[in-house]
Amino acid sequence: MTAGTIELSGVSTAYEGSDLPVIRGISFSIAAGEFVVVGGPNGAGKTTLLETINGMLPITNGQATVCGLDVAAHGTEVRKRVGYVIQNFAFDPLAPFTVGNVVIMGRYGLLGYGRQPREEDHRAAEEAMHLLGIEDLVDRPIGKLSGGQQQKVLIAQNLAKKPEILLLDEPFSNLDLFARSFVGEILTSIAEAGCTVVIVSHAFDALPGHDIRILAMNEGRISMDAHCRGDEVEERIRRLPGAVHA
Repeated sequence: MTAGTIELSGVSTAYEGSDLPVIRGISFSIAAGEFVVVGGPNGAGKTTLLETINGMLPITNGQATVCGLDVAAHGTEVRKRVGYVIQNFAFDPLAPFTVGNVVIMGRYGLLGYGRQPREEDHRAAEEAMHLLGIEDLVDRPIGKLSGGQQQKVLIAQNLAKKPEILLLDEPFSNLDLFARSFVGEILTSIAEAGCTVVIVSHAFDALPGHDIRILAMNEGRISMDAHCRGDEVEERIRRLPGAVHA
């Protein structure tokens, strides 16, 4: 089975117009349903790694295979199977969309050009909003919500597409302590249900207490690949040479 799997073999990636690799010679495999935390100092290449997995950047060396698909050749199909919650996205206060509009957008990539959402699409959006506890916000203008509420909406949008893999870049950044714990529990349950979860985060207090996998990065390379309890992640990363906790 290849659903929800990630495999990188000697992968290097550079941004368009640059010959300088941002990530260099990275190799690892992630099985379906794993809960993986990517840590390390700012500028280590963590966000670039997520963008590479999601087929958003050209691979200059090596091969990336996601859900059994070669990312370089099938990036569009990969993105149909992968949810990606980007870092610190904020909606314009005057954005003409309700929460319901934004969440259903998570289904658009599965529909095809010009097709209207079906009953199953609306049902998937409703289930995602219920899971995040935001169903009471469905008719609220997205731009009028707090940063934490918008963050939950974006997570719901990506869950509405029923992804095989969920990538999240600093998903706890706009959340208070209670909301961090709540979202952390949701992500744990998603992984337990078989969806692969890969998080870039500095908010280690929100991680589940059970065994998780750490991929620590520094200067575009993997500096540690290990398993530990969620409450041990920060200490493990702090011990690495050159580590800076931000």
